Amino acid sequence: MRQDEETQAENNGNAHPSDASGQSDAPADGVAAGEGVAPDASAIEKLVGFDKLRGELIEILGWLQTQMLTIDVAIQAGILFAAVAPAALFGPQLRKFIQGQVAPRAPYGVLRRAASAFAHLATPIALFVILQLAVLALKTAGVSTGLVEAGVSLLTAWIVIRLVTLVIRSPFWSKFAFYVAWPIAALDAFGVLDDVVVQLQAFSIPIGEDAGGNTQRFSALDLIRTVFIFGVLFWAASFASNFIKGRINAIDELTVSFKALLAKILDVMLPVIALIAALQIVGFPFGTLAIFGGAVGLGIGLGMQRTVSNFFAGFTLIADKSIKPGDVIEVGDTYGWVTNMSARYVSVRTRDGTAHLVPNDIFINEGVTNWSHSDRVVRLHAPFGVAYSTKDLRDLARRAEATALDVERVLKTPAPRCNLMEFGDSSINFDLRFWINDPANGSSNVRSDVLMAVWDLLAEMDIEVPFPQRDLHIKSAPDGLKMALEDRDGAVLSQRREGVTAAE
Repeated sequence: MRQDEETQAENNGNAHPSDASGQSDAPADGVAAGEGVAPDASAIEKLVGFDKLRGELIEILGWLQTQMLTIDVAIQAGILFAAVAPAALFGPQLRKFIQGQVAPRAPYGVLRRAASAFAHLATPIALFVILQLAVLALKTAGVSTGLVEAGVSLLTAWIVIRLVTLVIRSPFWSKFAFYVAWPIAALDAFGVLDDVVVQLQAFSIPIGEDAGGNTQRFSALDLIRTVFIFGVLFWAASFASNFIKGRINAIDELTVSFKALLAKILDVMLPVIALIAALQIVGFPFGTLAIFGGAVGLGIGLGMQRTVSNFFAGFTLIADKSIKPGDVIEVGDTYGWVTNMSARYVSVRTRDGTAHLVPNDIFINEGVTNWSHSDRVVRLHAPFGVAYSTKDLRDLARRAEATALDVERVLKTPAPRCNLMEFGDSSINFDLRFWINDPANGSSNVRSDVLMAVWDLLAEMDIEVPFPQRDLHIKSAPDGLKMALEDRDGAVLSQRREGVTAAE
């Protein structure tokens, strides 16, 4: 019993080492202090998150030690730096070869710009080839190639962006290449491109069932592939369209209207073919478009009537040859010559130098005056009147015809003709008719020149150009108005008499 009490006292002393005054011995104080600080420090670490941060740092250091600080990585880093030297050596030689042998033989346009772009990027292209050969060598030797392939991905993205910028010269396609090539290269460099592709394939929507009853789905990856392939094919279709148009315009045997018809067919059909080819490449089931096509047809019938009308009116105008590029036309208040015929409108350039874009259906619905439909020789009119005191009307007509011939643009054949039109209320009216063969240069200006020449002729022959005169007779009026008029006339007559007397 005594021993148990002593053991209990010893345990109590170890648990509470302080004396009655609250002081403690040195060893017991040190132990107590050490045991008291640890719980407080652990709570702070949990609050700040030091434990998690320490674990992440340890994992990062472990990954760097096992993955980066290896012989394989050192070899790949050495290859990346060493590949710059042969690329700098062979790049200028490749540039000289392209500029001397390839570029001069390439036709002008996109191909010539492509050759110049490859010559400009000869050194990066040489570096790309060397790194690809290095990747093959490393795989053959059984060495990992992750770092070199990451460098190849980034270099490929840079080359693609530069080629698009130099060849296409379009801000839109330059930005498109920048925002597409760099993210793909970055994802491939970090090794997560495959995971992103899997996620895009998983995000899909059902679009129908095939013949076997299996559900067909269209994923986000299919959409991206469709947009990318359509962009490439659309650019290729535009290039092919411009190339074919150039060859068609070089054929002299074809009429202008038939050339415009072929150009319009190319502008419509090639983009449609590009879209269908893009959908076919990604494996889109066209059978599911039946309902969608009906909805689109209904939408076209309800909301796009004017657009469809302009589209088919354009084909009608070209097919029936009512107007064609180069014709001088007058539609409404617009007078000018046709410079271009597109799927939606006809571009008419006026004498003011402005281009009026007239919708195609206006020509069908409202009509058009074609000054050069079958013949560019057109007749203009210059009407004028002379006083009844004119004696020799035949001589006046002959001299007016000869005067019109003095104007530069008036044709001698057919010859001008001055016709007596009528005996009017105030004058004898003539119509001087003459011909021109360049209506594109304007009609009002040459009519003005002819009328000016006729005016000089009338002045030379001392022939008066009459103007209407009207006399007002008041048969019945109030007495006050009559008296006022008589007083006014008397006052006017009196003033005139006073003026004559003063003059004498």
